Amino acid sequence: MDALADALAAVTAAAGSDAAAWDRAGRIPEPLVRELARGGLLCAQVPAEYGGPGFSSRDNGELTAHTGSLCGSLRSLQTSQGMAAWTVQRLGRPAQHEEFLPKLAGGTLAGVAMSEPAAGSDLSGMRTAIRADGDAIVVDGAKVWVTGAAYADLLVVFGTYERGAGVAVVPAGTPGVTISPVADPLGCRAAGHADVRLESVRLPASHLLAASGAPLPMLVTTALSYGRLSVAWGCAGLVRACRTAAVRHAAERVQFGQPLSGHQLIARHLAELVTAEHLATLACAHASGRWDEGAPDQAVAAVLAKQVAARQAAESAARAAQVLASAGARDDHVVARAYRDAKLMEIIEGSTEICQLLLAEHALALA
Repeated sequence: MDALADALAAVTAAAGSDAAAWDRAGRIPEPLVRELARGGLLCAQVPAEYGGPGFSSRDNGELTAHTGSLCGSLRSLQTSQGMAAWTVQRLGRPAQHEEFLPKLAGGTLAGVAMSEPAAGSDLSGMRTAIRADGDAIVVDGAKVWVTGAAYADLLVVFGTYERGAGVAVVPAGTPGVTISPVADPLGCRAAGHADVRLESVRLPASHLLAASGAPLPMLVTTALSYGRLSVAWGCAGLVRACRTAAVRHAAERVQFGQPLSGHQLIARHLAELVTAEHLATLACAHASGRWDEGAPDQAVAAVLAKQVAARQAAESAARAAQVLASAGARDDHVVARAYRDAKLMEIIEGSTEICQLLLAEHALALA
């Protein structure tokens, strides 16, 4: 089997039957998460020279979609870990690559801390501050809804620095770091969402990524582009799960003397689910192709993929819930989880409205 097939099999073995239990418990067993992390499956685009699988964006996307079809929480950890690794890879110097990337590909877990109580879509309101202090840096601030933080060994923290922005790699056990899990999130309940406080957190200067001091939009876009594409692929997988569940139910459930699939209004839902899966997958494949080519419009393609796939996921989850009716109206059903998870996908890594504004700006720039 090739590397992608092995990865798909490993994720299936890990999450194929336990996702509902994890969702109810609000926790994925940490040994299992670390096992997947040690195999590089949470950040599969890390190059082989640093111990990662070295997947292309397209292959990593296929892995992410497969994970998303099984468990939205585990897919969220893939997104978080991949964002952390990509941020280090793009914004760090070679010595920082050598220090952090093998850890992230070898079992160390990470979360990316951007959003704040007063800085969500408008990250210019960020108040977390990173300052130099001799041969060290000091981080002060508060972050909210940090995916994976409840599992994390490292936090990749964005804040103001000098006249621009900075990114610090903060070990979660450093004095001054407080991690408070978010209670009862709407969706992706086992993804380890947490709020993080950083009070006079002192670190070696080598934990400040090299690109720090650059404008905030440049640093944030670097991380968000990866995150948006990862979320998009996860949404394509979510649509796949909804289509599979709805088709199976409609073929087996008999009403008025025939399977549900024989009723035209139900058949219309099935057709729309098939269409949605193709739309989401094609948008993601296009964006990954631009990423792998290093195309100048890869960030815009990631926004487009996220916008298309998140919308299709939300609509598809609603369609599948309609087809399954009470059969899918239990928290432990894949469609019920998808219905909750999909709503969050329209919000995280740039809300639907923010993605629309970015795409409109792109259209105006082309004109």
